[in-house]
Amino acid sequence: MFEERIEKAVENFKSGFNCSQSVVLAFADMYGFTEEQAARMAASFGGGIGRMRQTCGAACGMFLLAGLETGATDPKDREGKGANYALVQELAAEFRKRNGSIICAELLGLKKPEGVATPEERTEQYYAKRPCVKMVEEAARIWAEYLENRRSVWIK
Repeated sequence: MFEERIEKAVENFKSGFNCSQSVVLAFADMYGFTEEQAARMAASFGGGIGRMRQTCGAACGMFLLAGLETGATDPKDREGKGANYALVQELAAEFRKRNGSIICAELLGLKKPEGVATPEERTEQYYAKRPCVKMVEEAARIWAEYLENRRSVWIK
């Protein structure tokens, strides 16, 4: 049912969007966001959050979607906050199970984060040495699986 959205996430990345944007853009219309709004909302999370190689941007995109789906809007809603945090933790655990980590630097095999703000040019060599396309696909697939199962499997 969501296979086209997963493919769209991969296409987004291959067209030049960052990993977080790629995942969010594939599902943003479901939450009433335009492509521009979604791209801006997720822009800072690419490269492991601002290219600092922290939490994987694809996973961050998935977490942004979790907020759109289940995020509490009442500041006093402790139960709602807790339910959203539980979902994010479950999504993170599934991403970690499938990929070994949720940390960008670890996924890229970097000994220490690069800390360079300027993104690399997208070339065949770039795609060949980085697992980012796979991370985008996995994050979109995990989110699609969540949507297909709507809480029954994910929220305990």
